Amino acid sequence: MEIINLGEKSSLFNRFMSEIRDEKIQKDPLRFRRNIERVGEIMAYEISKTIEHSTKDVTTCLGTAKVDSPDDTPVLATILRAGLPFHHGFLNYFDRSNNSFICAHRKVTSKTEFEIAFEYIASPDLTDKLVILADPMLASGASMEVGYHALLKAGLPKKIHICAVIASRKGIEYIKEKLSGKNITLWVGAIDDELNEKSYIVPGLGDAGDLAYGEKIDIKK
Repeated sequence: MEIINLGEKSSLFNRFMSEIRDEKIQKDPLRFRRNIERVGEIMAYEISKTIEHSTKDVTTCLGTAKVDSPDDTPVLATILRAGLPFHHGFLNYFDRSNNSFICAHRKVTSKTEFEIAFEYIASPDLTDKLVILADPMLASGASMEVGYHALLKAGLPKKIHICAVIASRKGIEYIKEKLSGKNITLWVGAIDDELNEKSYIVPGLGDAGDLAYGEKIDIKK
């Protein structure tokens, strides 16, 4: 599995990452969502460089221009709800893409333990498709593993790009082990060393879903 950390190079990308982490700036949900979206846009641009391109003729009002453009359009997938602003960043650039949405959430089993409960997926046929699976936080890696296997219910993609704003080293090692041998590239904005007792990334940024859309309560079925 190839791992690409966009935060390793000095660029404007890291300003957006800094604001995403900043607890004062986080208090503005609109700005938080927009910065997550920006990270998705930049990752979409970088992924576009890896897609096969060819030269195509484009008719203008004065003649014909030859333009290098991609030959493939990825299907965009995310895990509800935290992934929505990140997903929208990819959709801003891959604006002709079909989309997959996965409903999965943490089901707490004790004060320090949880399992990832998968509920449903809404998706087009993914057989032989290029897929981008975006979830802002790759913490333990369990949610991303569940998301990956949920996608396979819709067909076997030819290539998957897994994208996270922030990943933990433990989460990266987990998905490398669980998804080894697959045609997968992992894109991240930063890699943090620690997970706390609740499997949140440290220093991380907190709960991306709550910061984007407000705090939630646990509603029992």
